[in-house]
Formats: sequence, structure tokens, C-alpha cells
Amino acid sequence: MANVNIKFNNKDYLLSCDDGQEESLKNLTKYLDKKYSELKDKLGNIGENKLLLITTIHLIDEYFDLKKRVTDQKLRLDNLSSKFQEMRELAIRYKDLKDKEIQILNDEINKFKVTIEESNSLYESMLDRTTKSLEKILLNTESISKIQ
Repeated sequence: MANVNIKFNNKDYLLSCDDGQEESLKNLTKYLDKKYSELKDKLGNIGENKLLLITTIHLIDEYFDLKKRVTDQKLRLDNLSSKFQEMRELAIRYKDLKDKEIQILNDEINKFKVTIEESNSLYESMLDRTTKSLEKILLNTESISKIQ
């Protein structure tokens, strides 16, 4: 435990605190003394006990106001977090749908490629048969023309 000399309401006090908390205790005491002095200047000399009670009430009011603001902010953050989670889920679903659409399109492209390859093969086969038929016709025509 550490001992700290502090000044409150123009009086010196020796207080104890955990080691390492000395500066924090000094800062808290300065803040309390400032609030106490402000109220003393505002309300006059109404007695130390009453002034301490009013100072305490003011500080507790500040605390509850801050606590309410923190709670409200936490609710806003929770709401934003919920909306973010919702948007994230929508984005994931959208991506999944688009991935499925892309897969369907890729499957169709592959089917078209197969159809094109089959058509090319059929076309080449027809072209070969037609060419052979034309060659036979030409040969026949030449043979007939030689005979005459």
C-alpha cells in the first residue's frame, strides 16, 4: 500500500491506495476538490457536510448520465453490429447465388463447345463426303467425255 498526501478543501490528508494508483488518487481528489469548490462558490458557505452531500449528488448524477450515454452508445453499436451482420449474410448469399449462376453459365458454355465440336466434326464429315462425291462425279464426267 502506498501513502499519498492530498489537499481537499484547503486541508491536507494522508490517504492510502494500492501501489501504482497514486497518480490516479491525486487526479480523482483534484477533480473532487474542483467540484466541491465550484459548488461552494455557487452556493456559499452552507456547511461542509451539506456541501459534501451536494457534491456527491452532482458527481453521482454525472456518473449516471455518463452510464446512460455509454449504455445508449452500446445499444447503437449493437444495432450497427446487427445490421453489419445482416449485410454480411446478404453479401454471402448474393455471392453464393452469383457463383451458382456462373456455374450454370459455365456448364452452358461447355455444352455449346461440345455442340460446336460435334457440328464441326459433322460439317467436316459432310464436306469430305461431298468432296468425294464431287470427285466421283468429275471422274465419271471425264470418263464419259473421253468415251465420246
